[in-house]
Amino acid sequence: MDNAVTRPGLKFGFIGVGNMGGALARAVRRNVPGDHLTLANRTRERAETLAEELGCAAGASIGVAEWADFLFLGVKPQVMRDLLSEIGPVLAKRRNRFVLVTMAAGMTIARIQELAGGEYPVIRIMPNTPAAFGEGMTLYTRGTGVTEEEEGQFLTAMAGAGQFSPLPERLMDAGAAVSGCGPAFVDLFIESLADGGVACGLSRSQAMELAIQTVLGSARLVQRSGQHPGALKDAVCSPGGATIQGVRTLEAAGFRSAVMEAVIASWEKNADLR
Repeated sequence: MDNAVTRPGLKFGFIGVGNMGGALARAVRRNVPGDHLTLANRTRERAETLAEELGCAAGASIGVAEWADFLFLGVKPQVMRDLLSEIGPVLAKRRNRFVLVTMAAGMTIARIQELAGGEYPVIRIMPNTPAAFGEGMTLYTRGTGVTEEEEGQFLTAMAGAGQFSPLPERLMDAGAAVSGCGPAFVDLFIESLADGGVACGLSRSQAMELAIQTVLGSARLVQRSGQHPGALKDAVCSPGGATIQGVRTLEAAGFRSAVMEAVIASWEKNADLR
């Protein structure tokens, strides 16, 4: 973790290093020196354990809020009010510039500023769990108070998380329903695909290996070929063959409709969190 590329002196702090916050802290550490990264968490032991792994410091929320140039708020929406009430007075006293980075589902930039008690620069992001291994899809919206230079600094520091896509804030909830919630849907499909293999006689380990690589390879094929998924599906479905019978069974069970409804349900819940 010595390939730091961000501007010297730029400091990054995380308040909340659960599954998602921890994944992003790991991504930042790939490009940021350890002495420019500090972690805080409600359970301090968790922050200390991750800090030891990453070779950085662990501290209290107040201290991180005083120190960081980019302050990541890695807490759930229902906890955000309490966190910002705690650190709001600290932010108000700061005289140097800083950027808040929020990953709380459903919470707008305006809402974060309201709870924080000031019109601070805010970047709103919606990452997903594959960011832990550099394969994430992170949506982001740059608040009006964030400069292009700060956006560039943020993207450089976060490059280790995977891909980033700017999105208008009005579409963040919709995007989050696809890429933020989507890993759970894909995980469920992988598990089900492997279960089917076990039902047909494969060992659990064999079935899981086949299912995982099949999903990985199929996604890469869509990405790199530039072809529509429907065309790639058709290429596998030989006339009178086994694949088209499987597709017929999925269609009869409402597979595509179920996936669409899952995305819509997640989108509606994201909207409710506002």
